[in-house]
Amino acid sequence: MSDSLLPLAMAALTLTGIMAGYRVGMVLAGAAALFILISDLPVAFFNLLVSRIYANVLSNWLLVAIPMFIMMGLILEMSGVAERSLRAAQKALGGSAAGMGISVLVIGVLLAASSGIVGASVVLLALLALPRLAEAGYDKPTSAGLIAASGTLAILIPPSVMLIVLGDQLQTPVPDMFAGAIGPGLMLVVAYGIYVIWKARKLPFLPRESDVSYLKILFDLGPLLALVISVLGSIVAGVATPTEASGLGAFGAVLITLIYGRFSFTMLLGAATKTVIATSVVLFVMIGATCFSAVFKGVGGADLVKAGVMAFGSDPFTVLAVVMGAIFVLGFVLDWLEITLILIPIFAPIVAGLDFGNGLSGDALMIWFGVLVAVNLQTSFLTPPFGFSLFYLRGAAGDSLTTPQIYRGVLPFIALQVLVLVLLILFPGLITGFTS
Repeated sequence: MSDSLLPLAMAALTLTGIMAGYRVGMVLAGAAALFILISDLPVAFFNLLVSRIYANVLSNWLLVAIPMFIMMGLILEMSGVAERSLRAAQKALGGSAAGMGISVLVIGVLLAASSGIVGASVVLLALLALPRLAEAGYDKPTSAGLIAASGTLAILIPPSVMLIVLGDQLQTPVPDMFAGAIGPGLMLVVAYGIYVIWKARKLPFLPRESDVSYLKILFDLGPLLALVISVLGSIVAGVATPTEASGLGAFGAVLITLIYGRFSFTMLLGAATKTVIATSVVLFVMIGATCFSAVFKGVGGADLVKAGVMAFGSDPFTVLAVVMGAIFVLGFVLDWLEITLILIPIFAPIVAGLDFGNGLSGDALMIWFGVLVAVNLQTSFLTPPFGFSLFYLRGAAGDSLTTPQIYRGVLPFIALQVLVLVLLILFPGLITGFTS
């Protein structure tokens, strides 16, 4: 086969297998094994894959943070603590249509910072906030877009599993990745908030509940806020590693359930079971992607991708635009984890060798690039037809929302994400200004 035919065939086979619905980890590992056999790579290459799997995945201490953060989020969700905080925030910020919309956004931020689980955030917001937004006068597409976008913040706002995986792939400090994502996360929240206020400008004022107790609101929100601040603050301040802080987060979530009288061994066992399943899926994909990337590079795939990117020109910002465009387009059909594990090992060396004239180099350049990728990948949860947030919302909303209404509702929020991405490219200090 020609030098370009093998990597193209490998990429086509892999994409076809994923689109056909086969398990991603099996598709990636299977494609790697098949192309070792049909290429001129030695069979001993299998031994290399075993050593890479052990070094990059099985013995990677950083990845221990993934199950701990998943466990923290599941405990808060299954115990009802997250729902309790959501209702408290709604009472505190209700009173106007704009306040109701902002309360949904604020709750999305709290859920993002405390759980990092997009599915749980979107479903909770849909069940609890969708009726209230309808009462406030919001049209269905706007309500759908706000809930989906607010819930999707869970994948970007630290502590985020995606940032942990990106930091591992880019070989950059995860605390700096967390710190670098703070500015973009706040920018998205502000952009969403401005849009919500504009949409609510002609909606009527809502009567505030007369029995609102701010002491009770503080009791319902305080422990969750303390958990978020302690976990995220300890990482950014360098007091604890992400792995240590994740353990603190899981333990703190259990303490909060004890404070509210929501603890039960059944709940804890259920959360542990779901954590094992979710972690197994992530690690299985990482093992498959480790095999795929090694073989893909071995058959010349990395050189082919680099040549394809450089064909658009060697200007650094042109190259970055091509990379970001490729990630955005693939987000329509692939999950963030697949894109991260397959493409980032190929794109990262290309970007690392460029001079953007913004004074960034080394880790700072990779952190900037990593956060840009994270913001870009966040759109993959909202872009039809395979955006996961759209599926979560459609399932939770039942007959109250149609698929076309959801699609129309997320379009303005996708546009806002693209706008924020452009600003982050033009002004890298919005990312690097928060890092050490």
